[in-house]
Amino acid sequence: MEDADRLMARVRNRDAAAFEALYDANHRLVYGVAFRMLGDTSSAEDVTQAVFLKIWSSPNLFVSGNFAGWIVRITRNRCLDVLRSKSRTNVELPEQQPDDDPLEERAFASLEAAQVRSALKELPAEQRDLIELGFFGGATHEELARRTGVPLGTVKTRIRTGLRRLRASLERTVTV
Repeated sequence: MEDADRLMARVRNRDAAAFEALYDANHRLVYGVAFRMLGDTSSAEDVTQAVFLKIWSSPNLFVSGNFAGWIVRITRNRCLDVLRSKSRTNVELPEQQPDDDPLEERAFASLEAAQVRSALKELPAEQRDLIELGFFGGATHEELARRTGVPLGTVKTRIRTGLRRLRASLERTVTV
């Protein structure tokens, strides 16, 4: 497969075949991140479509660099937009909370997710992108090395270092 930089240069010239090649190479990654973040097939498909529509309509947003990290970031941002819009429309609370889903647990889960997102933003891009691709995209270390062109040992080190920094950052935010 042709590398993403060259494909994107062709997409900027409205080359549909290059766009198809980018889609074929990356749609599973985009869908996987969206599905993990949103938890439902229909929303994940909508986000996947929106991400690739954005790539086709605004190809100049990607200049060069780590295409997989860039597309994951676009996907993540689109998912966050969807989650924000859903939270604005779902303001009605039931009169009684079910026993197996107490309000406090949902509130803490929401706070924890926000803390994780905030802690991820603090990581250097080289660590954050690999963690997001691995955990949200479901890619193995070997796949990450192949996609990014970074040696396997370096991929493992960056993920391990990033996870340590993430844990340390989260431990600082925990209050008792």
